Amino acid sequence: MKMKNRFLPAILAVLTFASCSPRYETIEGFAQGGLYRIQYNSAGTHASRTEVKIGVEAILEAVDTTLSGYNRKSLLSRRNAGEAVELNDMFREMEALAEHYRELSGGAFDVAAGPLFDVWGFGFTADSLPSPEAISRAMERSRRREVLNFNAIAQGYTCDLVAEYLHSLGIKDMLVDIGEIYCDGLNSKGMGWTLGIDTPDDGNDTPGSKISGIWRSDGGAHGVVTSGNYRKYYYSDGKKYSHTIDPRTGRPVEHNLLSATVIAPTAAEADALATYFMVAGPEQARAFVESHPTVEACLISADGIWYSEGF
Repeated sequence: MKMKNRFLPAILAVLTFASCSPRYETIEGFAQGGLYRIQYNSAGTHASRTEVKIGVEAILEAVDTTLSGYNRKSLLSRRNAGEAVELNDMFREMEALAEHYRELSGGAFDVAAGPLFDVWGFGFTADSLPSPEAISRAMERSRRREVLNFNAIAQGYTCDLVAEYLHSLGIKDMLVDIGEIYCDGLNSKGMGWTLGIDTPDDGNDTPGSKISGIWRSDGGAHGVVTSGNYRKYYYSDGKKYSHTIDPRTGRPVEHNLLSATVIAPTAAEADALATYFMVAGPEQARAFVESHPTVEACLISADGIWYSEGF
């Protein structure tokens, strides 16, 4: 499973934050170790831009104090440290979502796989490969659910929370970018939102500098997430190891899928499925998409690019 690095920018590049018409507002700031940016049509609400920003940042603060693994005082961090904590509704909802996608993916998506990343060396900074015994111990810790890490779904989940809040204010047209993306309605030019898919080359470290494809929304509500392993890898004895770990084997994946862009009804679903696809590989990912009509995808592998029919 892919563990996200909060210091990496989003893989998916936003192409059309067009110059705003008088009705469109943009709010932005810091969130989850990076930046957030939200564009919305203010014609549907009586809330001021300041009021909207305060509401959005209250949600971001709630997520940080509940689900962040980087905030040592969050419920998640305290739970992982063995402290007896009273879990709130947000935490329990996230646990339920994570368990749903663990079952759906047959264990390929697993928020308890953190010990495997530790033993391999997060970011592959270890000087040598872990022993089979070390991998076995890490897998046992994962099975005991000792340490949870919601990085592979939390950003998408946060996008959904913010979108739900904006909808409650009467806002329809929006693009919520918090590392992952949720969009609904139209942009300031009266067109569907347009997003670019980064080319998954090892040297492409600047999102948006090299594009392999473009997705345009149909004006409906969509979560849009790209996962990839081409910006983080590790060489040992001349062999390249992906930073995507399969929780079912405890080892890096060996297939040739470089990135997966997923379109789903919610950003949390797109986030979880993109991670699942990067673990499962192109054949299983394609089969899943073709059997789930609410999901679309663009899969880029060493063999080429595959788009689902509705993409």
